[in-house]
Amino acid sequence: MWLIPGRPKREEKYLYPPDAVREAIINAICHRDYESVSNVQIRVFDDRFEVWNPGALPDGWTVEELKEEHESVPKNPLIADHFFLVRLIEKWGTGTIEMIKRCEEWGVPEPEFRDTGTSIVVMFRKSEFTEEFLDGLNLNERQKKAVESIKTEKKITRSEYEKMFGISERTANRELSDLVKLSIFNKIGKGPNVYYELTKISPNLAKRCLILR
Repeated sequence: MWLIPGRPKREEKYLYPPDAVREAIINAICHRDYESVSNVQIRVFDDRFEVWNPGALPDGWTVEELKEEHESVPKNPLIADHFFLVRLIEKWGTGTIEMIKRCEEWGVPEPEFRDTGTSIVVMFRKSEFTEEFLDGLNLNERQKKAVESIKTEKKITRSEYEKMFGISERTANRELSDLVKLSIFNKIGKGPNVYYELTKISPNLAKRCLILR
């Protein structure tokens, strides 16, 4: 949970975007190999959420093509048609792109697509900037709330940081600079056009930040 700017109380937010998870499950049902004795599987871990779909990609396809616009080749057209008629599928061939878009909007890494040879796997990962990770960096509450806010707002300026917490320009500059030094925020632009955005941190860099701190 975190404080949404402009709202007086903390609001709960799911770890993974519900629309993206729903899309992954619908895709698995529509495209699975029904001759396989395996089932569609949902696997939940501490750091990720996976949807396993028994089957394979169309001949000649790679998982990289799922990240771009591609033609729709439903393996089970009758099932896909029913999902389309009840509006669980909005447009053919856009499911995987929609998952990527929803994850970006939610402030979590884009989904990973994997072909195991017998199944297609969609993996959703939590934001690497978890509450536990931020606690380990000894950030103050303002900095933690700014990190959570920027996951959805995408960017923040120094003046917005000031107004959000009712602090001085000097304090805002110092706290934002600390977030940049820790490789949590990227500072973009110069002069009055400066703003801050969340960096795309890797697990190894996250560990290094903890050690440096």
